[in-house]
Amino acid sequence: MKTFLPTVAVVLAAGHGRRMRSDEPKVLHRAAGRVLLDWVIRAVGDAGCRKILLVVGHQSERVRATLESSDLDVEIDWVEQAERKGTGDALARALAHLDAPARLLVLSGDVPLVRGETLEALLAAAGNGWALAVADLEAPGSLGRVVADSKGCLSRIVEAVDATAQELEVQSVNAGFYVVPSSEIEPRLARLEPANAQGELYLTDAFTSAAAEGTAVELFSLADPDEALGVNDRADLARVHRALLNRKCAQLMTSGVTILEPGRTVIEAEVRVGRDSVLHPGVSLLGHTVIGAGSTILSNSWIRDAILGDGVEIGPMTVVEEAEVGDGSRVGPYARLRPGARLGAGNRIGNFVEIKNSQLGVGVKAGHLAYLGDAQIGDGANIGAGTVTCNYDGESKHRTEIGAGAFIGSDTMLIAPVRIGERATTAAGSVITSDVPNGALGVGRARQKNLAGWADRKEKGRAKD
Repeated sequence: MKTFLPTVAVVLAAGHGRRMRSDEPKVLHRAAGRVLLDWVIRAVGDAGCRKILLVVGHQSERVRATLESSDLDVEIDWVEQAERKGTGDALARALAHLDAPARLLVLSGDVPLVRGETLEALLAAAGNGWALAVADLEAPGSLGRVVADSKGCLSRIVEAVDATAQELEVQSVNAGFYVVPSSEIEPRLARLEPANAQGELYLTDAFTSAAAEGTAVELFSLADPDEALGVNDRADLARVHRALLNRKCAQLMTSGVTILEPGRTVIEAEVRVGRDSVLHPGVSLLGHTVIGAGSTILSNSWIRDAILGDGVEIGPMTVVEEAEVGDGSRVGPYARLRPGARLGAGNRIGNFVEIKNSQLGVGVKAGHLAYLGDAQIGDGANIGAGTVTCNYDGESKHRTEIGAGAFIGSDTMLIAPVRIGERATTAAGSVITSDVPNGALGVGRARQKNLAGWADRKEKGRAKD
């Protein structure tokens, strides 16, 4: 069995990303729920690399803080490149952090479409030698061109800004993924010159000089050319974002989820959806949302960091954020579940009902136009239209308790803190300021008074004016 040098990944994430026109470091822009750099680090980890040298420059503290707060299962050694001198200089700085010779897997921090299996295959193709990933694109744009000789071997790599008109016609591009022995690349990096339009030290020049001097450089063709797409501006960001979303949709459909129009559906990376669930057009599932089996999410609903059980139906135009919905519940249309809302099984939450930081038992119904904030609601309670838990007194929040089987009449104002007992009822239009005992009827409204002749007197008053 052939023995390989230990592999160390070097991720180059020091670029400013000026074309993004942003105060945010380019690698921290988000696509499909993760920052760009996170996608790259995960791919490197999926390829079996546990040790990463991460070269950072612009706003390195923000980059470091972002990654350290994630759940990445890799060891990162941080390398500073304070002055932007190019990819060759970045790699040279990383080499100073090596304890022993290694084969280096080198790639940029702005290529979120790269897959772990692709990097693994690239490493296998390289062995202990040199390898370069290439992609054939119909519109290569600003990517560097890979020029091969008559035998199909690497002749040179030229950046688009330095290419001749003939070289720009080449559709084979540098994907930006390399494998190279550290001991062989180090002296070549030391000889690099900034002989290009950018005045930088290009890593690609080291590959070109190695090929010119007879070093065999394996050209590894990507099965999916889109993996070579980097992010240089907002249009690139939109393109890779949609590609990542399409991948997620494809994975879920393969696992048994129906997505009626994938191109109009947003599902971020960490989302999980159970089999036989159906997602209608315009749905957005974000963050760490989990949806059980056999659920239906109807058009234009927006769900983030939520947990939905089995057989749940979310109506159109519904917002669910940091909330839980029990099995068999129906929510919406036009409902809003805010953080801390926890619904038991079989709830029925209807049009324009808003729930915040409240716990609802099994089989609770709130069909129309209600606000339930900071409330505890027992099994089988019915909340009438227009009900409001008045939880804020101008200084502090207070809780409302509604017992099992209670019936809250329409347009009831519950002035917290207040408790409505089990099987208790509030009369429609009541303002409830005191507890209602179990099984009692709470009435908090003035007696109706009819003023005869009101219309005639009103007309006379107008005539005098």
